[in-house]
Amino acid sequence: MLPERVAIVEVGPRDGFQMEKTFLPTDLKVEVIDLLTKAGLAKIEATSFVSPTVIPQMADAPEVMARIRRARGTVYSVLVPNVKGAERAVAAKADGIRLVVCATEAYNQRNVGMSVAESMALIPAIKAAAGAIPVEVVIGLSFGCPLEGAVPEDRVVGLARRIAGMGIPEISIADSIGIAHPVQVRAMVERLGRELPGLQFSLHIHDTRGLGLANALAAMEAGIDTFDSGLGGLGGCPVFPGATGNIATEDLVNMCAEMGIETGVDLVPVREASRRIAEFLGRALPSRVLAVGTREELYRRIEKPAVQA
Repeated sequence: MLPERVAIVEVGPRDGFQMEKTFLPTDLKVEVIDLLTKAGLAKIEATSFVSPTVIPQMADAPEVMARIRRARGTVYSVLVPNVKGAERAVAAKADGIRLVVCATEAYNQRNVGMSVAESMALIPAIKAAAGAIPVEVVIGLSFGCPLEGAVPEDRVVGLARRIAGMGIPEISIADSIGIAHPVQVRAMVERLGRELPGLQFSLHIHDTRGLGLANALAAMEAGIDTFDSGLGGLGGCPVFPGATGNIATEDLVNMCAEMGIETGVDLVPVREASRRIAEFLGRALPSRVLAVGTREELYRRIEKPAVQA
């Protein structure tokens, strides 16, 4: 059964921007986040408090957080890799903190230079540093890893159970490289719902193999009502050649609208934000709706045949 309403978490300003080699000016980042706020998104992952030597694109994180125009009802979250990042997030008045724990040892080492156990051990300390700010854990590579291959479902469920036991009520299940298919997604979501009832699960989906929206639909039918997406379909994976970005916010919002599912998101500012980024980067972005428009817009372009007298 499909939900009546879906919450969309915009991750483009973090997950999308960090993949760009050309530094996006702070002014542009702030402008884009303000447009996304205007669009009415429930949550925006605005930046990441990581070392600028690791991800130079996020070097202006404090300035971005200081300059964005915050709206009541919108949560501005940030990603952190460690306690120091959490402390910086608190200083920047973040509304939410996200931490990634990868489901495979090889990728967790590649991502943060720690074992999975070491990353898990950081959760209580990050939670303590966050104080009253909610902490969400993302289980990355939940459906497959470019370094280790298939990921057993038992491993993801086991990690989720341990994370929940640390007092974390929100967990995001991430298809970080776009390797999942709808049957796999449905099975994972249904099992998590059965074995860990009461937790708030969300889904982070990439569209590398064109199955992103199909996976989102399967997750909705299995009970998920919160999804990450990225404006224009920005993003990728640094160790997976050819990997594309997140499911595009425009495409997800449009699909929900056509199925009668409320999101509260206005596509006009989202598409304007995507166009600003596309213009700066000098390339088209993957979003289909950004390129061709909504169904209503397509219908308006069709020339009506003349009526015969």
